[in-house]
Amino acid sequence: MAETITVTQLNTRVRSILNGNTAVSDLWVTGEISNLKKYASGHYYFTLKDNGSEIRGVLFKNSRGRMDFEPMDSMKVAAFGNVDLYVERGSYQFVVANMRKSGVGELYLALEELKKKLKAEGLFESSCKRPLPQYPLVIGVVTSPTGAVIHDIITTSGRRFPADILLVPAQVQGDGAAESIVAGIESLNRHGVDVIIIGRGGGSIEDLWAFNEEIVARAIAASKIPIISAVGHETDNTISDMVADARAPTPTAAAEMALRDRKEINKQLDVDAARMRRSLSAIVDRMKGRYASVDSKIAPRRAQDRVSMLSMRIDDLSNRMDSGLKEISRSRTDRLIRASYGINHGGARLIGDRNRAITGFSERLNALNPLNVLDRGYCFVADGEGRAVTSAASLGPGSIIAIRMRDGRADAEIKKVEIHGE
Repeated sequence: MAETITVTQLNTRVRSILNGNTAVSDLWVTGEISNLKKYASGHYYFTLKDNGSEIRGVLFKNSRGRMDFEPMDSMKVAAFGNVDLYVERGSYQFVVANMRKSGVGELYLALEELKKKLKAEGLFESSCKRPLPQYPLVIGVVTSPTGAVIHDIITTSGRRFPADILLVPAQVQGDGAAESIVAGIESLNRHGVDVIIIGRGGGSIEDLWAFNEEIVARAIAASKIPIISAVGHETDNTISDMVADARAPTPTAAAEMALRDRKEINKQLDVDAARMRRSLSAIVDRMKGRYASVDSKIAPRRAQDRVSMLSMRIDDLSNRMDSGLKEISRSRTDRLIRASYGINHGGARLIGDRNRAITGFSERLNALNPLNVLDRGYCFVADGEGRAVTSAASLGPGSIIAIRMRDGRADAEIKKVEIHGE
């Protein structure tokens, strides 16, 4: 008859078979740690897996002392131990006696350690970030010359705002890639471009590792030119992304971040031009009103002619300014950056020059106004036809004159004329 045993007896027999089998004892097993849990007892429970299978693992407190690192999820390790069976649950597990880091697990650990180091130095702080230029004329790119990155950047530039693209070919994967990226950043700094984009397409952590290297992070931090990092896809994240002045999820997004939309610039130019016209119109109207007030108080024809000439000068300046704005508007599509710069800086300077000229004209008019000296005790003398009397020879006994004073006028008759020198 077949033997009848209990479940506990069965599990105990299986355990003894496993323990006595050298094929499953004293082994180094490689795999990735997942679902790691550490209990108050000091024991670690986890799953050790590879692409095809997984096994429950346990690391007891007394074995943990043999290790010089802390086990972590996603860490790839080589675990030494033997297969065992937990009798009470009938669970098959690998009991770890020692463990060492290996493969990508070491990369993850190195990455975390470097992040902590650079963060402590302040390289991730927002205060270290340089602002991106608003209107870059030349964009430097450090990437593979054969990848999709440079193609996407050129296409985006043509669609949004044409700019010169200066490519520094770089190795972005494998041995020497980090040094190649650093050389590209330093080269573009010497060329003096306006903004730099570094990047590559997506991939595994090994593929992207050059952008996690410390020398690359420090080259980005030392750059005098703002840098946009566009490494991998949206879900990828590298140390270069953290140190750079801006991080873009894709190369296309990086180009969009660096270049404004030409439609937005056209709208802004229209707004600026309209604002300048309104400002100039207000200045001209104010000056014309001021000159008209002066003109109404000045009787001498010479002063009136001077006011008329100055008014014509103001009209001429206004027409020239309006023509200049129209010319800027017509030519802005040829080079939007330079047009916008002219509007924002040249236009402001031109308005300042015109304001100073108009102020000078006003001061000269005030100096010509004979009424201003009346407050100091002087009088203005005119003949019977209202012309200014500037010579005693133009008068004779019986001549009628009008004397203008600060607070009124008086008519008088000449009794005697004396001409100096006679």
